[in-house]
Amino acid sequence: MSETRPVPRRESPWGVPEGDHREPKAHRCNDRAEDVIQACFEGNPFKTVPGPFKLFWQCMRSKPGEEPTQPFYYLDLEPPKREVKLE
Repeated sequence: MSETRPVPRRESPWGVPEGDHREPKAHRCNDRAEDVIQACFEGNPFKTVPGPFKLFWQCMRSKPGEEPTQPFYYLDLEPPKREVKLE
């Protein structure tokens, strides 16, 4: 996934260490996992989950930048695009 969506932050009782200004980043397969979760609520899970789960599993097994580019089943998001590297 080329663009990153913001990750919600929670307040910690310990606060943020001085000088630590790192922002959390969502995992590159997070949208695929959300698609699987949404599929669980879209009717018979035995019929709705296998397709999104297959794409999620491919994403988890792929190297960064080689994620599957097929569209999402239930999320209204643009499918990830592969970035072409010019050498």
